[in-house]
Amino acid sequence: MFKHLILVATLAAASTQVLAAGGHDLKPKHGGVVQEVRDITYELVARGGKLAVHLDDHGKPVPTAGASGRATVLRGTEKSEVDLVPAGDNRLESRTPIEAGAGAKVVTVVTLPGKPAATARFTLK
Repeated sequence: MFKHLILVATLAAASTQVLAAGGHDLKPKHGGVVQEVRDITYELVARGGKLAVHLDDHGKPVPTAGASGRATVLRGTEKSEVDLVPAGDNRLESRTPIEAGAGAKVVTVVTLPGKPAATARFTLK
């Protein structure tokens, strides 16, 4: 009986987290930082001097063909900007290197075809 109670409590806690996020799983799938904007999940990954943004809608990849984006990185008093271009099914990435380490604040503006621009704000870990 006790094992069943623990299982029920665990499942209830997990479903509450998903429901609180509007039905989206906000856990990183690519090792980045996740934000939700207008029912789209944006995961920012900073690796090897480049930025990548993965887009999902309720676990389904959001096509980025024809999309455009820009990322602004704030590190202390320094500000850097880089364009984000389509780089796969549901990914935009920077083509030019940019410094973005732990603690940096990143603001992305992504425009999908036929949709208004969406802004997501991240703090890198």
